[in-house]
Amino acid sequence: MSQRLYNIFFHTHTISGIIISALLYVIFFTGSISFLRDEINAWQLNQPIEKNYFNTIDFDKALDTMAYDHELYGRDITFSHRYFERRVTTSFTASKDSSIVDKSSGRRGNYFYMDMESYDKKDYMENYSLGEFFYRLHFFAQLNFFRTSGYFLAGLVAFFFLFAVITGVIVHWKKIISSFYVFRPKAKWKTIWTDAHVALGMIGLPYQFMFAVTGCYLIIGYTVMLPPVQEYVFDHQPEKIQEALDFTPSMPNKFQGDKLQKEVSINEMITKTLAQWPDLIIDQLEISNYQDKGMYVTISGTPGFNHSLGGVAYITYLGEDYSIIAQKSIDQPVGYAQGAFNILRRLHYGDFGGYGLKLIYLILGFITCFVILSGVHIWLVARNKKTVSNYKRKFNFWLVQVYTATCLSLFPVTALSFVVMKLTHQIGGRELLYPLFFYSWLALVLFFLFRRNNYFTNKICLLSGGVLSILVPISNGIITGNWLWIAASRGYDQLLVIDLFWLLCGLTSFAVLIKMKKRSTAPVKIIS
Repeated sequence: MSQRLYNIFFHTHTISGIIISALLYVIFFTGSISFLRDEINAWQLNQPIEKNYFNTIDFDKALDTMAYDHELYGRDITFSHRYFERRVTTSFTASKDSSIVDKSSGRRGNYFYMDMESYDKKDYMENYSLGEFFYRLHFFAQLNFFRTSGYFLAGLVAFFFLFAVITGVIVHWKKIISSFYVFRPKAKWKTIWTDAHVALGMIGLPYQFMFAVTGCYLIIGYTVMLPPVQEYVFDHQPEKIQEALDFTPSMPNKFQGDKLQKEVSINEMITKTLAQWPDLIIDQLEISNYQDKGMYVTISGTPGFNHSLGGVAYITYLGEDYSIIAQKSIDQPVGYAQGAFNILRRLHYGDFGGYGLKLIYLILGFITCFVILSGVHIWLVARNKKTVSNYKRKFNFWLVQVYTATCLSLFPVTALSFVVMKLTHQIGGRELLYPLFFYSWLALVLFFLFRRNNYFTNKICLLSGGVLSILVPISNGIITGNWLWIAASRGYDQLLVIDLFWLLCGLTSFAVLIKMKKRSTAPVKIIS
């Protein structure tokens, strides 16, 4: 490679990394927390559930409970279980019988979350949880001031991250193996940051590349599915979308306006499906034309991950006699488009390998956070030279101060949110969570910028984050009585995982704090 080409790649790698570093740190930090989204919700609600919970739900009772408040005849009803928790996403359309007017919603449909043990119903705001908050923060959903502006920002960051990963490999290619084995902890700061950046970057390289690719794909995929894009690309023909993306085909709408003379048992259909496919993990139930002679029920799910990573299966029953009118077996090969999407989504969510894989994802996610920050500090130290003008050195210094304060303060703020939300019994809504998280984050950033000392910022974040991390399992034990040993003895794995996670975070913070030694970085001498 010519020197000119090397310089181009080096500078584009540096600039792209600096531009996105703080945003990318937020994505990876909150994204790593989001790997435990379901466990966080179970911990917050104190509602652990068993494996394949959706397969065991009493849907007949759930429909009977819904019928107390709504006339369900002629409606299309959907139960979906995208996340592993007791509350199931539930929706229904307006009845196709125009004579039916619902007392609560008139001719409109409805959307809510139903607890499948108590059958309580909550809307999105009432069901809003810590897990949902961090999951949405990792793609900046809270910034959707103009429709999907937050999603587009996350997509741009993912794209530039992919660019930074590729150019980083090109820049370090000749020395990437030899530099991996080099670490000089007693050298000057630029050398320490460079050694750590290269070594840990090499360890996390496949992980970072995979997340850059899958992040771009998922954001672009979401954009493609927006209605205006669908209408333009597929010329207002929804059947072309289903054919192109290999979705479950929609059944013809056969509402007949004639009620069935018998009660239809959804549970019986579930039992029949599981008898045919015992390994099926059901995650969606769609009922069309409820209690009408044109009623049909589609049960969808996935094979076990040891059977197929990207496979899907569904079966459709006619409500009148439970006969099968359409199906796709769990052994049937999945189409290219749907298989690719499912595999990329599984790789991104990391939900196919149990807690072992989640632990690997968590560690690699936090390693990536370190790589991001170390890259910023390498950039700062490399430009702390007398040949660089003073105003540029000032700008570099303040930029890194802002990045460091913003990134490191995320740790104590996150732990604080867990403690406060547990102690205040806040289950749903954002009235407390939003101001608690964002205002405390802003206050810490401003405080650290006032001090202008990276060592102080690091020390206080480790100390406060460590103390608050230890308080997370303590607060859970005080409020629920499910202390670590009790949760372990009762088999409450979801609750145990969260408490252990924060306990280990706290102990790790104290261990690093003990080993820390103050060294003068003197990044910039500011001249008035």
